[in-house]
Amino acid sequence: MKTLQTFLCLILLLPLAAWAGDHESDDAEQGPEVEVEPQRFVSQGEIRVQGQRVRYRATAGTLIMRGEEGEPIAEFGYTAYEKEGANKATRPVMFAWNGGPGSASMWLHMGVLGPQITVVEDLEVNGKGPFKRQDNEYSIIDKVDLVMMDPVGTGFSRPLGEAEGKDFWGVDNDIKSVSDFIAQYISENGRWASPKYILGESYGGMRAGGVSYDLLTRYSVGLNGVVLVSPYMDSAGGGGVGVANLITGYPMALSTYAATAWFHNALADKPADFQAFLAEVDEFAISDYLTVLVKGARASAAERQRVAEQLAAYTGTTPIFWQRADFRVTEGQFVQELLRDRDQLAGRIDSRFFGYTTNALAEDMPFDPYMSSVGPGFVATFNDYYREVLGVDIERPYVVSGGLWRHWDRMHKDPRHGYKTPADTGIDLAFAMIRNPDMKVLVQQGYFDLATPYRASEYFIDQMPLPDSLRDNVAIEYYEAGHMMYVHPPSLVKFREDLADFIDASL
Repeated sequence: MKTLQTFLCLILLLPLAAWAGDHESDDAEQGPEVEVEPQRFVSQGEIRVQGQRVRYRATAGTLIMRGEEGEPIAEFGYTAYEKEGANKATRPVMFAWNGGPGSASMWLHMGVLGPQITVVEDLEVNGKGPFKRQDNEYSIIDKVDLVMMDPVGTGFSRPLGEAEGKDFWGVDNDIKSVSDFIAQYISENGRWASPKYILGESYGGMRAGGVSYDLLTRYSVGLNGVVLVSPYMDSAGGGGVGVANLITGYPMALSTYAATAWFHNALADKPADFQAFLAEVDEFAISDYLTVLVKGARASAAERQRVAEQLAAYTGTTPIFWQRADFRVTEGQFVQELLRDRDQLAGRIDSRFFGYTTNALAEDMPFDPYMSSVGPGFVATFNDYYREVLGVDIERPYVVSGGLWRHWDRMHKDPRHGYKTPADTGIDLAFAMIRNPDMKVLVQQGYFDLATPYRASEYFIDQMPLPDSLRDNVAIEYYEAGHMMYVHPPSLVKFREDLADFIDASL
């Protein structure tokens, strides 16, 4: 279990723990005893998106969530953008969140979806001010009204009264609280008739899978679409790397190791055709590599040597590296080893990034150079925008990364039989699609994402228990970038185009 906890804690944004606003406050564990009123900070704005002027009303604030007896249990933070003069009955509304578990929605908010975007130079260290933001011409608010959500323990969201963090911090409790917020929001804001979408990034994908089914079965809320950005959906496929005896994850990560070595010119004979190279690696991963993992001690010495040599050739490492790891190399071990001879390490969230290591002898990555390259700019510009432009006057720090993985209940009530099992909400998503065959799903995935490798996303899609007639309701788009592909300018453009086309096609 310790290994599983270690893996999940790294799923996204762990390096943020050293920054302001990244902590677990006393308020997050036990809510205040006094009655707390909902807060609303309303402003107006205007931007141009795709050449069209969009006027909107922004509402940053909190909803007060209540228990079965009407007692306040949580202050739930959000930021909503509504197009001025639109008909709420026909205007789509999208609810969006990041992952973690324990990450606030700042990344999607300032990275791609909202009206303002953080300015960062791709593949550069953006560590010194002045930090800049600008109007986001790739925002999606021309297509939908947008509600950015911060689950309890992130942003300004916290338990209230006698409620505690454990009431919200787990796969099923989190799904329930997010569904409850959406149901309350659409009631209070007259959005029951609106076409509805949800969008989740990273662990937010696991949340979205569960929410799609929970909304439908508890509230009869049908969704037009579900968008999964770099999704983490299950521990066996997307989360098996580093988890003892869950061998599926290792073959699913191999092609992203290979893509990373290809990008950093670490291959002895670098193929010219990137896509053909990945296809070759993927085929090897589910044949020879998976076979050796399954055989374990039954694999012959010759077989193990042959596979180790091929793994080394695909990943820019050595056969002995793979043999010493018993063919189970975690992403942290890989990014530390790949560029070790250069005294550098590659990124995990986006493996195109690299930096000098602080410990050239370490087995595992001491930090993620991606996060230290872009994180300060996002944190600075979000807080500046939130407080100075949207006028949010809340004295508490905005919690960017709450470290909630430490307390997370990772078991999930499987909708097939009702028993608690290691979470896989791809099943919930499939069941929601079966009950609502009009619902569409878009997966957006980067090739250089070691947090949630692209083959893990393909794996979860392939394992969804869907009838053949509904498989075309799931689409996947790829980007030549990492987990937060929108920091890569060409991928930002493609992200917007793919998302806009998906919305248009699902109305």
